[in-house]
Amino acid sequence: MAHTGSEVERTISWREKNRAYSDRAFGRALELLDLTIADPKNTERLRELCRLREALVDYFCFNNEFSSSDALWHKYFYAFNYAARAHTG
Repeated sequence: MAHTGSEVERTISWREKNRAYSDRAFGRALELLDLTIADPKNTERLRELCRLREALVDYFCFNNEFSSSDALWHKYFYAFNYAARAHTG
């Protein structure tokens, strides 16, 4: 999830500077999330993971019906990035 969050961060940071880079980062984020969803060890988390995917696609590709924001995504993925750093550090 930390890697997915990093790609979401790249998507956000490149959105205004270079749309092609942003789109590629978003594609990588979805690919990582899809791999996480497909992993059998995450069966108990499928509801959250699928809802996360739905909300990300809604925010970056559609009308943002869930009222997400850049700040919300920073906050959501912060815990995963913090945990990954703590685990390796």
